[in-house]
Amino acid sequence: MRSHLEFRSAVYADDGAAIAQVLAERLPHFGFQAQPIVQEDWGWCVPITHEAFSLWIGCGHYQEYPDGVLCFIEPSRPFVRRWFRRISTMETVERLADALEAIVDASGEAKHIRWWTDDEVAAG
Repeated sequence: MRSHLEFRSAVYADDGAAIAQVLAERLPHFGFQAQPIVQEDWGWCVPITHEAFSLWIGCGHYQEYPDGVLCFIEPSRPFVRRWFRRISTMETVERLADALEAIVDASGEAKHIRWWTDDEVAAG
């Protein structure tokens, strides 16, 4: 399941605020209602209105590169538990992953766009 998108960008390689704002503005075009972005100690969070489970995108500087950016979708697991029920996240997260990649790619400001493998996600 795609959940961590890494790319390089001189424009977005700040603390994640710039790309978080772009995502919040453009996600409604893909059917996702973003709430106002929230600053966290690791970067910025784009909360997304979703009834079945908590859904958001985190954005921050990826320190592997001076111009590195990492956006990650939560939940990053194929299932969540709510009220003793197991709820699949896969379809929603995949649609959100498509939207995230399309927005980043269409910005014209990102290069070396790639999704982390499951092993990379597990390793952190």
